[in-house]
Amino acid sequence: MAEPIEVTEANWDEEVLQSDLPVLVDFWAEWCGPCKMIAPSVHDLAIEYDGKLSVGKLDVDSSPNIAMKYGVRSIPALIFFKDGQPVDQIVGAVAKGVLKSKVDAVLAS
Repeated sequence: MAEPIEVTEANWDEEVLQSDLPVLVDFWAEWCGPCKMIAPSVHDLAIEYDGKLSVGKLDVDSSPNIAMKYGVRSIPALIFFKDGQPVDQIVGAVAKGVLKSKVDAVLAS
């Protein structure tokens, strides 16, 4: 059973940019209420799409350089990466169905 991976500046290249699978990175922070609201959905996606999608969580307070590099100004921000490049994103807390449809679209492209 897949759990979301904790992504940091130390393992960013390996876990996200060099991943063989598409990657969904949840940019979040401990103090962010909406981040906590979508966390269960992000966790469910990691399990549901195991083997098709890698799911990571990046704490913007402990890895601010990556958040800045990808223009994350508001959290939660979920950015989809494919072949090391950002291909789509969602900003704000959204319903699990919205997340699933975005994941399906990224996997189909």
